[in-house]
Amino acid sequence: MSFLKFPEILPSVAFRRLALIGLMLGSAAAALAEEAKVWEVPMGGNAYVTKQVGADTVQSIYFRVDRPADLEISLKAKVPTGESKIRATLNGKPVEKKLKGGEGSEVALGRVTMKEAGYVRVDLQGVSEKEGVFAEVESVKVLSKDPVELNYVKDNEESRFYWGRRGPSVHLGYSLPKGEPVEYFYNEVTVPEGSDPIGSYFMSNGFGEGYFGMQVNGEKERRILFSVWSPFSTNNPKEIPDDQKIALLKKGEGVHGGEFGGEGSGGQSYWLYPWKAGETYRFLNRVKPDGTGSTDYTAWFYLPEKKEWKLIASFKRPKTDKHLTGAHSFLENFADRQGYLTRGALYGNQWARDVKGKWHEVTEARFTGDDIAQRKYRMDYAGGVKGKEFFMKNGGFFADNVKLGSQFKRESTASKKPKVDFGKLEGY
Repeated sequence: MSFLKFPEILPSVAFRRLALIGLMLGSAAAALAEEAKVWEVPMGGNAYVTKQVGADTVQSIYFRVDRPADLEISLKAKVPTGESKIRATLNGKPVEKKLKGGEGSEVALGRVTMKEAGYVRVDLQGVSEKEGVFAEVESVKVLSKDPVELNYVKDNEESRFYWGRRGPSVHLGYSLPKGEPVEYFYNEVTVPEGSDPIGSYFMSNGFGEGYFGMQVNGEKERRILFSVWSPFSTNNPKEIPDDQKIALLKKGEGVHGGEFGGEGSGGQSYWLYPWKAGETYRFLNRVKPDGTGSTDYTAWFYLPEKKEWKLIASFKRPKTDKHLTGAHSFLENFADRQGYLTRGALYGNQWARDVKGKWHEVTEARFTGDDIAQRKYRMDYAGGVKGKEFFMKNGGFFADNVKLGSQFKRESTASKKPKVDFGKLEGY
């Protein structure tokens, strides 16, 4: 039995072939094509295996329309030899097609009527085959007479199929107090139950030179992660000159310390910890110049079961002389095959402590997105305020969308000012 190969993305051994060849569009459809606008949604950046159980494997392709519209859906595909039958489901409505081997062609699947803006889902599933191949799909073709615009991952320049399949990353940039330099930043994060699929990174305390938060790395593995970028720009940590390497000063018990690359390079630390959805976790980090042209970065995570702060790590960054800047949180998915699932978190009770020891409440934030979001290749992202907390969510192809660049202000939590005994912090 053969399996489908997504161009440049998925290994062929993982998935059943589901692309199609069939009847050419009839004369009526051809006439429509002359008048309609036509889009081709490539499988490479827009398709996922959403169910994988033997012959019941389902591959789903997603694209978004920006307004109500009638859409004619077909497939650009081929079957090398033999005969097969496949099932296509358009926004929940199934249709079966019999296919015969031959040259690549188009297979008309039917019409989708969208009553409002949102995502269209096309599911493909094999029903029967004689030569080991259901079919090989290149793209989903969409035709419409309505003045609609489609959003989908359109090209693979700079590996956008990969980044698009991961989904849009979104950020909250916090407004720090003016005046004295900021030395500490405090934040609390709550991930609602069911909003934590594998591949999620709920980054709590970001700063100009790194980030600190919690991840879902597997069915049974979760991490608290703290990283600091090197001032030397490279994706390969082995290229960093000795005088620009991040130095690990200290790490907490059981914490792994090392390097990272791929998205810049630098020092990385993580601690395996089974944090739970539905609970609120506290993060505290410090940025302090050492007086010799370098800066020390330290991160602590509060253990609710022990009611104490745990040191994650402390790093020294050379060629840096500054206090904390660029306070932010972000939400991302680092597992591209999980990009069709929704994740989200609440971010609340933000505080900044200046070099004179005064705490300042942080209640304002600006919502932004990555390249995939800015290009509108993916529109399944949102952010805002829920009472005393900010929120972000992404992935899953939900219809609601929040404009990038939006400014938010949460309700005050002045009565919840952090109570930290700094003298008892390990690594202080």
